[in-house]
Amino acid sequence: MQRRLKIEILLVLAVTFGTAGLRAALRLIDSLLKAPLNQQTTTIYDATSTIPWLDLALQACSALTLFAWGGLAWFLLDDRAQPPHLPRLSDLARGAGFAALIGLPGLAFYVAAVHLGLSKVVVPTTKAVQIPTSLLWSLANGFGEEIVVVMYLVTRLRQLGWKPWQFIAASAVLRGSYHLYQGISAGLGNIVMGVVFAWYFHKTGRIWPLIIAHFLIDAVAFIAYPLLDLSWLGI
Repeated sequence: MQRRLKIEILLVLAVTFGTAGLRAALRLIDSLLKAPLNQQTTTIYDATSTIPWLDLALQACSALTLFAWGGLAWFLLDDRAQPPHLPRLSDLARGAGFAALIGLPGLAFYVAAVHLGLSKVVVPTTKAVQIPTSLLWSLANGFGEEIVVVMYLVTRLRQLGWKPWQFIAASAVLRGSYHLYQGISAGLGNIVMGVVFAWYFHKTGRIWPLIIAHFLIDAVAFIAYPLLDLSWLGI
């Protein structure tokens, strides 16, 4: 049974965020060899077509991959894994609290990291990206990442007999790895976020507050960024 679980975990990570983490690390190495990180920019999402309805359709097809990753991981967890209940009103409040807890210090950390040369200038979205597209990606990121990186990985590693600090660390490092393309600080910051999120799931078994928090953090970044002038922050 344990051998089967180990193989399953490796396959799931190879298909999803494990490969994404390796690719992001290689992209970071490539960036470090080119120029100082704070002299480079990276755009997370841009329009894929100048025709609005076609852009939304193409973006939806890409976002579907993240929903599928989360759905696959959810499906693989059997009854003993205690799959999450439907979201409750209290989950919304906790999600908003987590979004503030992670998002506000995260912004300050990002600005400092850019000035220290530890991060690229990250452009979440361009003005060409529509608001519905931004919200779709925010939901896809929250669902896919939290289901796979937290609920699935923590549950499976716990079934393998890993200690809490071990599976919390594994989840956090995985989260940090696939954000490395943004810079060294993005990896470190997401590791901290990963520790908080994995610990919360371990203690409560609730995944919806984390999905909601992730959605809110991304939605604010994606929608607000094109509307704000951040030059006063020196970025």
